[in-house]
Amino acid sequence: MNGHSGGDKKMNGRTEQDRKGIRPFGLRDKIGYMFGDFGNDFTFIFASSFLMVFYTKVLGISGLAVGTLFLAARCVDAVTDITMGRIVDISRPSRDGKFKPWLRRMSAPVALASFLMYQSGLAGASMPVKMVYMYVTYLLWGSIFYTSINIPYGSMASAITSEPDQRTSLSTFRGIGATLAGLVIGAGTPLFIYTTDAAGNQIVSGPRFTAIAGVFSVLAILCYFICYKCTTERVRMEEKRGQNRVSLARTFQTVFSNRALLAIIGAAIGLLLSQLLIQSMNQYLYLDYFKDTRALSVFSLVSTAVSLAIAGMTVPLSRKFGKKEVAAAATCFSGASYLLLYFMHIRNSWLYMFLSVIGFLGVNLFNMIIWANITDVIDDHEVRTGSRDDGTVYSVYSFARKIGQALAGGLGGAALQAIGYDELAAVQSARVVEGIYATVNLIPAVCFLAVAAILAFVYPLGRKKVEENAAILKKKREIEGR
Repeated sequence: MNGHSGGDKKMNGRTEQDRKGIRPFGLRDKIGYMFGDFGNDFTFIFASSFLMVFYTKVLGISGLAVGTLFLAARCVDAVTDITMGRIVDISRPSRDGKFKPWLRRMSAPVALASFLMYQSGLAGASMPVKMVYMYVTYLLWGSIFYTSINIPYGSMASAITSEPDQRTSLSTFRGIGATLAGLVIGAGTPLFIYTTDAAGNQIVSGPRFTAIAGVFSVLAILCYFICYKCTTERVRMEEKRGQNRVSLARTFQTVFSNRALLAIIGAAIGLLLSQLLIQSMNQYLYLDYFKDTRALSVFSLVSTAVSLAIAGMTVPLSRKFGKKEVAAAATCFSGASYLLLYFMHIRNSWLYMFLSVIGFLGVNLFNMIIWANITDVIDDHEVRTGSRDDGTVYSVYSFARKIGQALAGGLGGAALQAIGYDELAAVQSARVVEGIYATVNLIPAVCFLAVAAILAFVYPLGRKKVEENAAILKKKREIEGR
């Protein structure tokens, strides 16, 4: 994501906005980059939230078989994510840049692969056929095509601009895109896929599932097109000659020698574990502890609104204090808030909802910044090693997040089992409901505080270091562009 093209055929290291005819960085880039994650999430969030429902309720595949698929896919991702990162790094830049062309190439394949996962016409097929279909289509979408567009898209941020504040704004708009996509998919999908049978029971409609999957695939392509047309890569670099194959040894060396990358990976996994635990356990908290699911619905809407409201704070705060400093303070605030909620032992659902939204402010703020942290890590890697490995660094981070998501997937179930939750009981025991309250507050509090500690004491890229790296790379580009 750093690099740039000169006015000749060769890609040299000069910032493109220094050349005539190149549009300056502005709102168009931010909106375009936001739509890129919107496109991603029309398939990713849809799959994360509803694919299990399709497999179990429409195709009749067991939850255990689906869980095995997801675990196997993460093993495949270990190869495909890192391989794609290296392919991106050694690819030849085009007129559009190094990363943008992948949006054009892969938007249709990833959208089509997503649509193929939701074919309700296979509901009557034999179980072996369903299993083969499930594995082939899911791996084709998630481990191949989604990887081949998400890694270039994520890597593209530092190619759009080399300015730290502008990168923070890109990260913010990416977060806004993800938030809006989550709202559209989370609120809209249930309205279409659920229907009632003759007896008045709510059921999942297979044909409607397939139809909305098709709509989301078309919208994903449209969003990728907007991203492609509205963004400009201003920072380009030379093609890496002689690096025609992926070097796993080099990749592992990058990971285990890069303190900044390891720290941000640790922080991201801690954040994912706590966020997803809250997300999964809130269903039981409001149902069994508060006995008021209305407050949960309001929580989702209010939390989304607040997340969008604070988006405008990220750049000014990061500029004044630094991204590391803001993220550490924000997650510390969330940790302290959830710890306070644990000790307060609140019984009123609406009071708890209000206070938990406030407590989650810090996490929402960090989520808006974290993608800018990755561009800082990439810059730091180049300063330390002399090698620009945008795709490789981003792919390692992307895979680590997938591991965190996989771990988090079973954390809620393990927590329920540990506290003795009885799925068949209409009313849970007092010990169980108290365990639910403790789990949804205490564990995230500890995780958030651990993330804050990692950012404050392990992650090395504070404001001063980021500015120093930016100045070094700017001088390097100027020299290369002479």
